[in-house]
Formats: sequence, structure tokens, C-alpha cells
Amino acid sequence: MTEKYFIKTVDTSNLDEHRFFCYMSKPKSLGYHQKHAWLEARFAEGMQIKILHEVGGRDVAFIEYLPGEHAWRAVHAPGYLVIHCLWVVGKGKGKGYGSLLLQECLQEARTLGKHGVAMLTSDRIWLADKRILMKNGFEQVDQAPPCFQLMVATFGSGMQPSLPGDWEQRAQAFGPDLTVVRSAQCPYNENGANDLLGFARETGIPARAVDLTSAQEVQQYSPTAYGTFGIVLDGRVLAYHYLLRKDFEKLMLEREKGN
Repeated sequence: MTEKYFIKTVDTSNLDEHRFFCYMSKPKSLGYHQKHAWLEARFAEGMQIKILHEVGGRDVAFIEYLPGEHAWRAVHAPGYLVIHCLWVVGKGKGKGYGSLLLQECLQEARTLGKHGVAMLTSDRIWLADKRILMKNGFEQVDQAPPCFQLMVATFGSGMQPSLPGDWEQRAQAFGPDLTVVRSAQCPYNENGANDLLGFARETGIPARAVDLTSAQEVQQYSPTAYGTFGIVLDGRVLAYHYLLRKDFEKLMLEREKGN
């Protein structure tokens, strides 16, 4: 039987050829170049990117993961692989491709002698829904505000992964005014952050950007479990993902009415 798909493994030798799935339509953008440089550093830490390609078609799904010690999520998971992203797009949906990529990760974790695999999920946006993880043997072991669940598949004897519990203190540590917390892990962050900071300047809102430049900084200082982006205003988290100007303006109006 002829295979209808194949899985490509991206590494330093073929990164420019295969790229990294997301933001492929904008290879000249700053966000793309930041992600490219970020990946070159992460491959030395055990980063894996696998892209599923439909024969005769296009790339339709990918998974990104690395050892928990180097995870750019606010999760404590030494001895585990941690999945950053699992994404299936367009006509690739509904064909089991997400599960195929999860099984690739699980098999690699076993081969490497890891305790298991962990992934942060959300019932909102920018992260996978936990139901696909549950179908592949993952169980929820922890949660964090406002909408995160830590899902884990365990087949070793190591300590179970966990999430921090000091979210209020983390947000308050950024102080007053508007802070956009960002990193190069996601190529969409750059434009999203700049749009928001530009809007803040235009409307007279005091604002700044804080760049998280290492996994350790993400794990220690991120105001949300998502880790690689966050919007904090006066010591409170507004969002863990970037917002369009109209959405941010709506959020600010709602906040003013609430006060």
C-alpha cells in the first residue's frame, strides 16, 4: 500500500530547506529570523521538530518538543520530553495526524529512556485541546490559571511534572503600567508585541517589553504557564497570547467599566 504521508525531521542540516512549519509565508520577517536563530540554539539542547507532509500535497501538521530541562513553558519536568506545539491545519484535520505525531514523540521518549512526555494544553487558543492528549494515554496532573492543564504520559519512575503556584506574585513582579512579556519561541510574537506597544504609545499608555531569553527565565519569571508571551497590566495578567488592537482596546474598555 502506498503511503499517503511521510514525516520529515528538521535539524540544523535541513532547517533552511524544510523550515519550521509556522510563519512559512513570511520568511523575510523579523519574527521568522528570530525563530530561526532560536531553533539553531535549541537543536543543541535536544529540540525536535517533525513535520507531516501529505504525498502530492503539502505540509499539514507539525510537532515541536525538547527535554523538560530546556522547556520554554513554565513547567517543572526534568527527565521528561515537553511538547511546545502540536498543530494540524486545513485539509490535514480529521485524519489522525496529530496522534501520529504524538506517538512519534512518545516513542522517542522511550528510546531516550525518559520518564514520559508532558504538554501544556488549554481550552482556549494557541495550545492544543487536552482531548487529543487523552486519546493518546495522557492524564491531567496539574492546572494553572486562567485555562491551562498539564497533561502527562508516564512510563518511567521519575517525579511527576508540575506547574508553579505563585502566579499572582509573578504578575505583580512586573510592576505598574503595561508590560508585554515575549520570547523568540513563537515567530508570531514579534509583530503581536510591536502592534500592542505601538497602540500603547498612540494612546498614552505607559508600556514596555520584557524579553525572556532562556528556558530558565521562562520557567522562573513567566507570568503564565504558557511561558513565551504574556500581557500584564498593573500587576495583573490580561492575556497569555497577543491581541489585535481592537481586542486590546475592547479589553481595556471592559476593565475601565469594571473599575
